[in-house]
Amino acid sequence: GGSAVGGRNSTYQAILPLWGKMLNVEKARIDKVFGNDKLTPVVVALGTGIGDDFDIEKLRYHKIIIMADADVDDAHIRTLLLTFFFRYMPELIERGHIFLAQPPLFKVTAKGSKGKNFRYAFSDDERDAFIEELGGSEKVDVQRYKGLGEMDPEQLWETTMDPEQRKLMQVTIEDAALADRRITILMGDKVEPRRDYITEHADFNKPDNFEAPVNQEGGN
Repeated sequence: GGSAVGGRNSTYQAILPLWGKMLNVEKARIDKVFGNDKLTPVVVALGTGIGDDFDIEKLRYHKIIIMADADVDDAHIRTLLLTFFFRYMPELIERGHIFLAQPPLFKVTAKGSKGKNFRYAFSDDERDAFIEELGGSEKVDVQRYKGLGEMDPEQLWETTMDPEQRKLMQVTIEDAALADRRITILMGDKVEPRRDYITEHADFNKPDNFEAPVNQEGGN
């Protein structure tokens, strides 16, 4: 969490670094969940307890924001964390406390501007639009962010952590029964139902067939 720790506003923002392989609670016995070395720090930090001992009144933070890189491995980590929250702390999702950070994918800078004329892009389409906008009379430089660690604390604050500028995706449950079935299929230990679901629903002709709503808001 180096850049995030350096870039946060410590008055109201706390950073909990997570690393290593996260436990898939959908496949694990309950005794493996309680006391797990990757999940216990999350439970302790939030203060609510889990399962039958969960108490929303003890929640220490209003927004729980998962910050991860925009790659396949980190998408998996996000999914594992969301599975844990859904199974053992569902009220956090039901009450709107869980968010996904939306860091930029590109920095588009007009050459010759001494780095002062630039835009952060959160998608390929936005990158292309900024290239056209900034490249009217001069060339542009496009920096692709491979991970949050590539940003210095100031960049990470202004793009991903500043409540006035950041983009957050709020995690919600519209249909609990449907969510339960899908998590069972996609995160459970039965391979065939998962393969059938992916074959039926995935569009393999498009690199990104999922466009989720983004909630941009202020607050702490």
